[in-house]
Amino acid sequence: MGKLMVSISGIRGIVGDGFDPHTIVKYTSAYADFIGEGKIVIGRDARNSGEMVNEIVTGTLLAKGLDVINLGICPTPTVQFTVKDLNAEGGIAISASHNPNEWNALKLLNSTGQFMTPDENKKMLSMLSDKENGFKTWDMVGSITHYSEGIRNHIDAVIGIKHIDLNSIRKRKFKVLADCVNGAGVYVIPQLLKEFGCEVIELDCEKSGIFPRLPEPIPENLADTMKTVKDADVDLGIVVDPDVDRLVLITNEGKPFGEENTITQVVNFVLSKEKGNVVVNLSTTRAVDDVAKDYECDSFHSPVGEANVVTKMKETNAVIGGEGSGGVVYPALHYGRDALAGIALILQSLAEFKGTIAELKNELPQYSIRKKKIAIADINPDAIINLLTKKYEKERIDTQDGLRIDFEDHWVHFRKSNTEPIVRIITETRTDEEAERLVNNYQKEINEIIVKD
Repeated sequence: MGKLMVSISGIRGIVGDGFDPHTIVKYTSAYADFIGEGKIVIGRDARNSGEMVNEIVTGTLLAKGLDVINLGICPTPTVQFTVKDLNAEGGIAISASHNPNEWNALKLLNSTGQFMTPDENKKMLSMLSDKENGFKTWDMVGSITHYSEGIRNHIDAVIGIKHIDLNSIRKRKFKVLADCVNGAGVYVIPQLLKEFGCEVIELDCEKSGIFPRLPEPIPENLADTMKTVKDADVDLGIVVDPDVDRLVLITNEGKPFGEENTITQVVNFVLSKEKGNVVVNLSTTRAVDDVAKDYECDSFHSPVGEANVVTKMKETNAVIGGEGSGGVVYPALHYGRDALAGIALILQSLAEFKGTIAELKNELPQYSIRKKKIAIADINPDAIINLLTKKYEKERIDTQDGLRIDFEDHWVHFRKSNTEPIVRIITETRTDEEAERLVNNYQKEINEIIVKD
């Protein structure tokens, strides 16, 4: 039996090796029991296992007496937006996000269109053991509605964000390369850019659902994209992951804008329009804290994961937030990571800045971040984190999500993944060379722990 990853981020696994019809029915049934009654919004990314999963999820919900509003292939944030827009009781986004083709997942949403809170998730999981399946008789099953307006409504809401001046963006006539990795972004990103008056060059925008490269939008997977951006002489490159909740930018020079800089610039732009609190996760660049301080605003940190960021944002009434992986959460639109919102805010930033995106990057606080992940097989990741916590207990530490240590000249964050059997290492300092040295040293520390174990 394959390993199934179960967390507040969803139910994720390899199709046919842990993530199979029995598993899908089991968790969808528990989710239906948690919701109780009403309508559930369903949408999926473009991967070729999506229709199979969609049919099983839909059938299970109908058998439980719930009504289904099916959006078809669309971004995860479109599912989140539509739950809120239609006042549905919940939603399920069928997507394994940045995982490769063989993976799929159920992302479970509550009635606000957000990922379930830890308490909600715990309650739902407790229903897995219920002996009564609760399937309805023939005359009590739910109904299904195919709702094609979801993407259109989402685009309209993004264009209508209060800080967006559509005419000023259109006047710039940006030339943009869009890389959608043949995922759900194909169905929305080129259209959104065209409505902003952009000339769009499409790369990997086929409706095949087969990812032509590793789909996580990190620099090592984007060499061809960066070369194409430079060769095409565009103003910027826009890359999204398969379900369009992460936004990665490439400068006009064909170089990474930096996924950490995406959230930093969005925070910078929003705070220039309205003062307020900011929330990012513990793995996000210090540059966000610097920008917030410049505007005399407070910044807060949450554990990694969209649900955790959103919880902290609501607690602090934050006006903007997100994650350093390119996840922008703009609560005036909805409480969820949304690449469409990020694109709009970045384009408005560029329209007002007047210069190039490479020049805009140079205006931000300059840090260098490095990330590594170490496969741990069957070793307990908590044991590794506990040993590191004990070693560094006299330093300035934060243990709400693994272990983050803040030194004067750098910080490091060790945490187990919610979606893969790995331990992540993220460290940041002022220079590339020092960041590389630090992350390699911390990787060596963990490898030594693994060997001893």
